Amino acid sequence: MREAVRELVRPPRLVPGARVAVVAPSGPVPEERLQAGLDVLRGWDLDPVVGPHVLDRHGELTYLAGTDADRAADLQTAWCDPSVDAVLCARGGYGAQRTVDLLDWEAMRAAGPKVLVGFSDVTVLHEAFAARLGLVTLHGPMAAGVDFVKNARAQEHLKATLFAPETVRTIASGSALVPGRARGVTLGGCLTLLAAELGTPQARPGARGGLLCLEDVGEETYRLDRCLTQLGRAGWLDGVRGVLLGSWERCDPYDKVRPLLLDRLGGLGVPVVEGFGFGHCAGALTIPFGVAAVVDADAGTLTLDEPALR
Repeated sequence: MREAVRELVRPPRLVPGARVAVVAPSGPVPEERLQAGLDVLRGWDLDPVVGPHVLDRHGELTYLAGTDADRAADLQTAWCDPSVDAVLCARGGYGAQRTVDLLDWEAMRAAGPKVLVGFSDVTVLHEAFAARLGLVTLHGPMAAGVDFVKNARAQEHLKATLFAPETVRTIASGSALVPGRARGVTLGGCLTLLAAELGTPQARPGARGGLLCLEDVGEETYRLDRCLTQLGRAGWLDGVRGVLLGSWERCDPYDKVRPLLLDRLGGLGVPVVEGFGFGHCAGALTIPFGVAAVVDADAGTLTLDEPALR
């Protein structure tokens, strides 16, 4: 039997004047959006610093923000810098899988706990930070993302989670796809990335004991079916306690996606909440991963046992 998902170490919250590093572990970053995001962070009285390769673009593989080695070095240098309190990813796209095996996990563990924020392709890092560092991470808006730059709800929920996490212990959104109430430890991210990470050394072996958060973007329904079926066939979903479904932006219309989700998840015998408002949607909520919580599908709430950050 696979080991159950466990509670992870909560990093310290941020305070005014904290230094935050912005890195690009995945795709290339638009400079104008990066600058706008840095302005938001400065408006929160934070001190943002930018990794030296954030604006790079790979010479041949132009979907990557520079070389694998440079992207990994930016992340590791930021994480191991004792003056840095949090690391915010600039954007997703693709590329984190190519960097995660280049990181020196012993050095990063020695650097102590701090905050990591990101979503989408950063799912790879959420899994790796849980498996290798045992740290709570934040599935939330990224520093050069449209949502972070332009959406007040996304900004305010992330800001509250970073500075005053006790004020957002209950996250209310969504409705019951499958009714019920369950306790577990939060985990998850982008469905296609979770499926792609199966069997890799930087990912957890399964979702047993977990409250699994799932979302995706730009996928046809049969591809979502393939990923959910793969997770099920691999035994990765065995023992999951509950499921929270976020956004399915630029996928097929939800009236086509919903029957698939019910078909693949409804038989698990656990509560499932749909429309929970995290992921690639406008106004995305910040969800901490690695925190014990209760999901109440009928009420559409996720209540954390403790604040996401200390």
